[in-house]
Amino acid sequence: MLVRDLISDRKLLNTTMWVLLVGVALFGNAPLFVVIYWAFALFMVLRAAQGQFPRKIKTTIVLAYLLLAVLQSIFAANAVDAPHINLLTALFSRIFAAAFILLPLAVERIVIVSKRTDFYLPSVRAMATISFEQLQANKQLISRSLQGVGKIKQTLSTDNLKETFEDLHRHSSVKYINDGSLTDDYFELVAQSLADPYIYLVISNTGSSASEIISLFTQKQYNHASLSFDADLKTIISYNGGEKVYPPGLNAEMVEAFHKKDDASVLVYRLPTTRAQKKLISDQVRAINTTGSAYNLLGLVTKHSYRPNIMFCSQFVYRMLKVAKLDYFDKPAGDVRPTDFIELDYYKKLDFCYEIKF
Repeated sequence: MLVRDLISDRKLLNTTMWVLLVGVALFGNAPLFVVIYWAFALFMVLRAAQGQFPRKIKTTIVLAYLLLAVLQSIFAANAVDAPHINLLTALFSRIFAAAFILLPLAVERIVIVSKRTDFYLPSVRAMATISFEQLQANKQLISRSLQGVGKIKQTLSTDNLKETFEDLHRHSSVKYINDGSLTDDYFELVAQSLADPYIYLVISNTGSSASEIISLFTQKQYNHASLSFDADLKTIISYNGGEKVYPPGLNAEMVEAFHKKDDASVLVYRLPTTRAQKKLISDQVRAINTTGSAYNLLGLVTKHSYRPNIMFCSQFVYRMLKVAKLDYFDKPAGDVRPTDFIELDYYKKLDFCYEIKF
């Protein structure tokens, strides 16, 4: 009875979780994280067991919780106690490990909470009157939910987690680590494109490990935004990881590098602009390139930049539009997601140009 009351008391659960997250983020080590992952997995299994859902759904959820605990433990063993170049990257590893404690709750929300009304078993009377169309609709809902669990399993694979977190030490959210990655040849191409009366917004679904993990929380297919001064994307730039060639921050991009999975795709839109407005953006990009930049990894969670040129991709694109007074929706730059550029275009400022499929 005590366990049931604890599981059902959401307020107590939330308070306990926040205290736990802060504590382990500051002082946790790999063994402690492993114990917490498995304890929380057991807690979520008990929680799922009390739900009024079909046995197949319960079984799938329980297996998902156990798989997550295995993957979380692998991450903790390989990242939390691994050698770090400074205390900041060590703290970031613990912060991410603490955030991963909440992954079972994300599974619950995706598979159960968001579809709770669809998964309750009907009464005998309701079953007698239920239509064939309703049965088909419920079958499709369950099928999509099971596919969602499969996507979580694929996204949180050992290879994806290892690739993502082996890259953490290259980032900094407090100092500039990238400067001069854009060459004089690049800015010559920009100058040649100023006569083009458009600036181009590129929204992409690259399939990178980091992008796939982000998509679990945003529930969006497209999770990267870039800016180009020309329609052929010869001048495409964004804030990114530098493809392990340049430090994370403001870098030129190659469309070919977006092809990291079979169904990767790129959407290209254009926004009418004047030569003077494009010149303002060009000058701002040059200033960032000269002063320095870094990828705002921590800002993905905190929505705050420690220094002006520390940004993430959609934050950068929005700020560049705002510099030239081309912004067409109002939102704090730290809250802007790549899909906002399309979804919040209420006044139809953008023109769709083309889609690239690989």
